[in-house]
Amino acid sequence: MQPAIERLIDEASRILLGKQDTLKLSVTCLLARGHLLIEDLPGVGKTTLAHTLAKLFGLHYQRIQFTSDLLPSDIIGVSIFDREKQDFRFHPGPIFSQVVLADEVNRATPKAQSALLEAMEEEQVTVEGETLSLPSPFFVIATQNPSHQIGTFSLPESQLDRFLMRISIGYPGRLAERNLLAGEDRRQLLKTVPTVIAPDELKSLQRQAAEIHVSDALLNYCQDLLEFSRHSPRIHQGLSPRAGLAILRAARAWAFIDGRKAVIPEDVQMVVPPIVGHRLQSTGEVSGSEGLGLADHLLESVEIP
Repeated sequence: MQPAIERLIDEASRILLGKQDTLKLSVTCLLARGHLLIEDLPGVGKTTLAHTLAKLFGLHYQRIQFTSDLLPSDIIGVSIFDREKQDFRFHPGPIFSQVVLADEVNRATPKAQSALLEAMEEEQVTVEGETLSLPSPFFVIATQNPSHQIGTFSLPESQLDRFLMRISIGYPGRLAERNLLAGEDRRQLLKTVPTVIAPDELKSLQRQAAEIHVSDALLNYCQDLLEFSRHSPRIHQGLSPRAGLAILRAARAWAFIDGRKAVIPEDVQMVVPPIVGHRLQSTGEVSGSEGLGLADHLLESVEIP
């Protein structure tokens, strides 16, 4: 593993106990310039993970608590009349941060959710006809509660597609949970988290990850995965070209983290479940777990080069 990234994951492991694979996937997502969706039950560390990543990368961080009465202007900002200058002055909202935590994103109405679309896709927002650029790097880390919980509004497919990965944290193992219960308060520990990789260094790592070689055989493998998803009788709607690009970006980042100069099939297989799990729907009723089942179905059905 790359030394700086190994140290970063070690530091994060002090806060989020027993979740190294989850942390590695999260870092992979950020190195691949993607947005991250964390879906899980309340209280398992979703917000803590987002805050920890922001501090480790030294990024400016703001949290937006999504509620049913949230307005798009609460996210993007609002123009207020300045009496002294006799003009309207724009006051930027929390979207103008390097890391935006959209907490419980599926508790807001679709109108409020849609305020994130342009920002996530183009790293800019349009206010009163004027286009404003967002900081660089820019990441949205969103958390959502399971859709069966009261007061949730499911994210539309177009918005889910903007997230490079969807992951879940899950309950800690028994030993990790014992250390958590007996240890220091996580909010106090968060204050001690150092910056391990500065923003400029992060940009450099992103460029290096994007240059990892992908052979023709691996490109064929990715195409085979996409094509199979479009013809499988178990899958309602196949993967888009955007999903294929997401797989390649994440596979490059995963290979880079492990210190390889070229992507191997195992890199693709590691990143496919969190990338396609929220993009695939079965021909019948589907839940999050079934989405992951479809990802496994995909990997088991397509021959490895």
